[in-house]
Amino acid sequence: MEKREYQWAWLMVLPVVLVVAFSAIMPLMTVVNYSLQDIFGPNSRFFVGTAWFTEVLRDPALHGALIRQLLFSAAVLLIQIPLGVGLALCLPKKGPWVSVSLVLLALPLLVPWNVVGTIWQVFSRPDVGFAGVILNSIGFDYNYTGDSLDAWLTVLVMDVWHWTSLVILLCYAGLQAIPDAFYQAARIDGASRWAVFRFIELPKLKGVLLIAILLRFIFSFRIYAEPFVLTGGGPGNATTFLSQSLTTMAVGQFDLGPAAAFSLVYFLIILLFSYVFYLTILNMDREG
Repeated sequence: MEKREYQWAWLMVLPVVLVVAFSAIMPLMTVVNYSLQDIFGPNSRFFVGTAWFTEVLRDPALHGALIRQLLFSAAVLLIQIPLGVGLALCLPKKGPWVSVSLVLLALPLLVPWNVVGTIWQVFSRPDVGFAGVILNSIGFDYNYTGDSLDAWLTVLVMDVWHWTSLVILLCYAGLQAIPDAFYQAARIDGASRWAVFRFIELPKLKGVLLIAILLRFIFSFRIYAEPFVLTGGGPGNATTFLSQSLTTMAVGQFDLGPAAAFSLVYFLIILLFSYVFYLTILNMDREG
């Protein structure tokens, strides 16, 4: 009886499997096909094997984009994860201010990515933007359109404003799931606030934090719209990340073969890190 029900369960999910196969696997196979050919037109293409992969892996411009991408993702995680945990601990746990706080925190997440870039483009202008004028008035020579460091930091601060709320909401949900009995036992034992966080809250948040790290890494590693609208990848190539390099190669230069090979390498990098996080979560569940 159980075996028959198990077979019916597979039949129930079969439509979903077919939809996923059509919407994900088929395009992926098309990209794999393009990555192995030199395409001159709809009916003019030649098999080149792994030549495009060799070219992509040896391209200094893409090496630079990868380094900038890794540095940006690392900075995002180092800032947003501790900041998100700290702000989640400061939120009220009960009362009417809970709903107000959660709604306000969710507002940046509702803003479309291209609109975020436009908002910060106006906000950071050194001549009329609020942040740009304030920074220049207190002695900073700030100009994100002409200084590489200013541009990179502006993109980083913009991403922190946009996505830290996601970390806060995830951590807040994890904190709310901790039973009150743990806090009561800590009060009876006279535990300090740091001890409560170190031995009660942080261990209970490990699973949530790993999910937050995974999501923020994936989102930051494929960031495109915000820096493209804000800086266009400049000045120079200071804020040209992997996604923009790929778009330029595929759409701007119409190099479909190298772009397909690069997109597969891009996909495998994200898949590798995601798999590492997945294994970490499994090991934590087994230890728990």
